[in-house]
This record gives sequence, C-alpha cells and structure tokens, in this order.
Amino acid sequence: MVLGALVDAGLDVDILSRELKRLKIKGYELRCAKVMRKALSGTKLDVIVKHSSQARSHRSLAGILKLIDDSSLKSTVKENAKKIFNIIGTAESKIHGISDKKRLHLHELGDIDSIVDIVGVAIAIDALRIDEIYSSSVSFGRTILNTKGGVLPAPGPASLEILKGVPVEVSGIDSELVTPTGAGILKALSKGFGDMPQMKVSEIGYGAGTKSLSEIPNMLRVIIGESAAAFEEDRAFVIETNIDDMNPQNFEYLFEKLLKEGALDAYTTTVQMKKSRPAFKLTVMSDRSKLERLCSIIFSETTSIGIRYYEVDRFKLRRETVKVNTRYGNIKVKLSRGPDDILTVSPEYEECVRVARARGVPLKRVYEEARKAVGV
Repeated sequence: MVLGALVDAGLDVDILSRELKRLKIKGYELRCAKVMRKALSGTKLDVIVKHSSQARSHRSLAGILKLIDDSSLKSTVKENAKKIFNIIGTAESKIHGISDKKRLHLHELGDIDSIVDIVGVAIAIDALRIDEIYSSSVSFGRTILNTKGGVLPAPGPASLEILKGVPVEVSGIDSELVTPTGAGILKALSKGFGDMPQMKVSEIGYGAGTKSLSEIPNMLRVIIGESAAAFEEDRAFVIETNIDDMNPQNFEYLFEKLLKEGALDAYTTTVQMKKSRPAFKLTVMSDRSKLERLCSIIFSETTSIGIRYYEVDRFKLRRETVKVNTRYGNIKVKLSRGPDDILTVSPEYEECVRVARARGVPLKRVYEEARKAVGV
C-alpha cells in the first residue's frame, strides 16, 4: 500500500523496477493497476512471485541485511531499508524470545515480496527526493490474526511492539489494519506522529490494499509537498505539579536528575495556592517516551502526591553548535536561526566560566569575545 501510494503520487515504476534490479533477487515482477475502494480511486501495486518455492524462502535477518549490503543500491537506500528490517527484527526477536536477532528467520517478512516492498519504499523515498516524513497517529483493527506462527490477537504483537512510543488507537474495524511491515516503515522513517504539518501540497497518492473493508476505503494516503512553516515543529508533553511543603534547595538536585534522565527542560514558577499559601509550580518538558520515568522521579524526589500532564505543539528555531576561535581559546557557541534569518547567539556558559577562571579575565569579556567571533 505504501509503494502503491507513492506510485500514485508520481513515482516512476520504471525507475523503481530498475533500482530494484540492484538487489540480487530474481523470480518476481511488479504489477500496477488503478482500482476503486468504495468511492476512492488509487493504485494497487503487487509483487508477483513466479514460483511458490521462491516466495517462501524464509531468509534470516542477517541474510536479508547481507543481501542489501552486497547490492549496488545507493547508501541512503541501504541505510533506510536496513533500519526498517532491524526495527522489525528487534520486535520479532523480543516477542518470540530470541536473544540474537540476526539468527531470527522472518517467515512472511523474509519472503521475496516483503523484501521488495521494504527496499522498494526506501528506493521510492530517495527517487522522490523526500527529505522528511511525518505520519498520522496509527489506528489498529480488532480481530484474530491467522499467521504462519499461529493464531494471534490484533493489534498484532509485533506491530504493537514496533510502535511503542507512537500515538495509537484501536478502532472497531474487524480487520488487521497495521502489519509489522507497515509498522516498521512508519517507525523507521517518520520524524513525528500526529497532525499534518504545515505544507504547500504538490502531490497526493492513494495506495490500495487487497481487502475490501465495509467501514472505510482500504486506502493509504500519501501527501507530498514543501514545508510552509517558518519554524521547526514538534510535540512535547508538559508535566506540572504544585509544591508548598518542600525545601526549595532540593530543586537543584531534582533538576539535575530530571535533565540527566532526558527532560527537555525543567523550571519552577512561584504561585499562590488556596488559603494564600505560597508555593512553587514545577514544570517539566518531556517527549512521550520519557513521560512516565520523569513522573516517577518527581514522585520520589518531591512531596507531590499528584501530577498533571498534557501534550503541546512547539515551534523551534533551527539550532546548531559551532566552535569559535577567540584570543582566549576555542569556545562552543549555540546558534539558532528562524524566519527572516532570525539569529540568536549563545556562548556556552560553562565553557566561558572555565576560560574566565583560567585566564583571570572577566566573564562578560569572554562572553563578548565569543559572540564577536561568530561574525554576526
């Protein structure tokens, strides 16, 4: 469905076929056709394996990675394809209790058509010059899956394991909506999950699935465009709690521990609570994967007995760290850029302090020298 959508959005099938030949696999052909799924028209792409024995070769993960490495595919294509397979392999190894994932045999995912699907997606991303990929939240179906490994519940264990940390929901649709291949592609290639980013849309493609679903058109949609946002965007979680019965000196240790565990930011604000009690509002910024760990630290290191959290959208300036040469030595400086070339210059405080102490000069002079060395 991903490949079908990318073809529908403008991927040249001849280019896809030519690049796939760099992968030393034979005995298959690509077939594309326009089909209808309810009221939507899209592209159905099938990998037709000519001999059934070839279709079920059940390669190991190590064998698939070697196949990709030994090919003449572009390095970026190889890296994306291997990233997808490694993510799937890690999940499959965990749920099947296999300690060495490279010894894992990938059953359906080791078949020719699955290998062509995954490598084909990596080829398509490169051929269409797509720089960044974002996905909506993922909707699972509710059913029982009959696989070569036996009967499994949906959401499928491998797909669910792969999509840890990704916003998901379970719909009432009685069908498998997310396969391990699809989950692996999304997890490996997507920079974020949620609302559609701001963009100037140029192409839209629909990739058709094999099943005919009664509730929705069985289509995967791809939207291609140029970024219209002046700033970088992402999502984060805000964690908050009010504290009025803790020694304020303890916040220093708390901040150190939170930041070490991956908090994006941590700070306090003075507030007035009920009965006019003065207090601190602790605020911590976190990504989804660190949320519970950071909340656990707050409970263990503060007197809080309740925490609230909510998701927020963020605009960010593009940031980079450079090392500049000053008369006092090399100093790291953070540069942040945005629309209309908005630029902030922030010399690293700790480095400036170190240099000021070593040279016996005022801190502000070191700071000013570092800013001048940037040349803006």
